[in-house]
Amino acid sequence: MTHDDPYALAQQAAAALTSRLGVEHIDVALVLGSGWSTAAADLGDVIAEVQLGDLPGFSAPVVAGHGGAVRALRLPSGRVAALFTGRTHFYEGKGPDAVVHGVRTAAAAGATRLVLTNGCGGLDPAWAPGTPVLIADHINLTGATPLHGANFVDLTDAYSPALRDLARTVDPDLDEGVYVQFAGPQYETPAEVGMARAIGGTLVGMSTALECIAAREAGLEVLGISLVTNAAAGITGEVLDHTEVIEAGRNAVPRLRALLAGLLEVL
Repeated sequence: MTHDDPYALAQQAAAALTSRLGVEHIDVALVLGSGWSTAAADLGDVIAEVQLGDLPGFSAPVVAGHGGAVRALRLPSGRVAALFTGRTHFYEGKGPDAVVHGVRTAAAAGATRLVLTNGCGGLDPAWAPGTPVLIADHINLTGATPLHGANFVDLTDAYSPALRDLARTVDPDLDEGVYVQFAGPQYETPAEVGMARAIGGTLVGMSTALECIAAREAGLEVLGISLVTNAAAGITGEVLDHTEVIEAGRNAVPRLRALLAGLLEVL
């Protein structure tokens, strides 16, 4: 099993993950993006935690504020949730397979539902920093795909309408938008944000879309949630700073924690 076969590597990682966690399989996986990890603390009965860097195919996070572990929780229903507190970003230059390795590992470990979260820039002035927004659709501007060969995956309902409805039973005030993934790591220019708006985007960031594609290939039902950490470039004229992303996440912790706790009860 080598890096030449990303699907076999995911199987290897899944076997190592379930063994280290002491579970037969996982039922639901959550990928926690910028601003979300703190909100996921103390969400349930922790079974075990494994550092991502100790699993086949994973590496330690490279950005401050991004966690680097998988935490397994036993839910009240008896199901097992795996919380990935870190992810590999496309801008790290490791290729799409590395970016989606966590998603493929979760699927290989038995997950049938996936929650993808991120911190992003918002184009709607009504979304103040700290506002969670459901992802209804995405636009992939990375110029890349995790798919191999003539593998035609239907993305008509890439982000499950049923799961979005379920999320609104937890937080009825959740709005929804279209997420645009740029390659990064530089923030978008005002002109690029204007382009995103012109093609239908309302959220901009550097993750999630590639992971969603891989999840749909694997048959996972996907729920996407963006945390608006700042107004996108050119919306207010203010300078963008990664510390703002982290701070917005801290301020949003009570609402995010309630949202994640509620989702874990119903997923």
